[in-house]
Amino acid sequence: MPSVESQGIRIHYRVHGDGAPVVLLHSFLCSGAMWEPQIEPLTERFRLINIDMRGHGDSGPIAQPLTLYDLVADVIAVLDDLEIADAAWAGLSIGGMIAMRAALREPHRVSSLLLLDTDAGAEKAPIRLKYRALGWIARRFGLGPVSPQVARQMFGRTTRRERRELVSEWAGRFRSVDIPSILIVLDALIARDDLLDELHRIEAPALVVVGSEDASLPPARSRAIADRLPNAELVEIEGAGHLSSLEQPAAVNRAILGFLDRRP
Repeated sequence: MPSVESQGIRIHYRVHGDGAPVVLLHSFLCSGAMWEPQIEPLTERFRLINIDMRGHGDSGPIAQPLTLYDLVADVIAVLDDLEIADAAWAGLSIGGMIAMRAALREPHRVSSLLLLDTDAGAEKAPIRLKYRALGWIARRFGLGPVSPQVARQMFGRTTRRERRELVSEWAGRFRSVDIPSILIVLDALIARDDLLDELHRIEAPALVVVGSEDASLPPARSRAIADRLPNAELVEIEGAGHLSSLEQPAAVNRAILGFLDRRP
């Protein structure tokens, strides 16, 4: 698996297919494996750069505080390593937050945006307190004690009822993460800046996708993004929660392919 060093950390990535480049940025607690249902359908027409965020998957662990802009720098380092000038950036949750910040800070590197189950606002105070409490438990006891709550945040009620094997598989993956790294990324998520009043500056066309059952970042957050972006379309995925790309992959793939096929 290829890798590149960014700010002293090895960032691992996988490349699939040929054609116009599309960066894939996964959710918090996940890895590039989250995009497995999208790989085969998309590689027929696109070159996918599937990145493991620092502290996740096969990328290096984190020892120092960071911001979401440091994660933007990691993606730019991968694109530079591949000599790719610009790409479509597809990100789910924190991945979408990274993509929006790239579109504001490095607009020439972002040809279009695919924003799945994400948020452009600052974190609300009650949620910050909740996540800090969960982080305290995870630091002392691991993710095991909070796994049921994490599953409810990540998966919609339809998936928890009808695809229990998927929920169980990913609950096991969540428990295997590097806790110190995850807590540092959680701090960055909690402290993120508010982009809502800046979104009008993003000229890149955007697809905003959200699961109708997303309890972590509800559909209203995605509607706020789509309303403020000058060139955006919104798709709501029925029966999906926060990890919509895993929960309803066929519907998500149709939305992504339809959007990308309309781009030059």
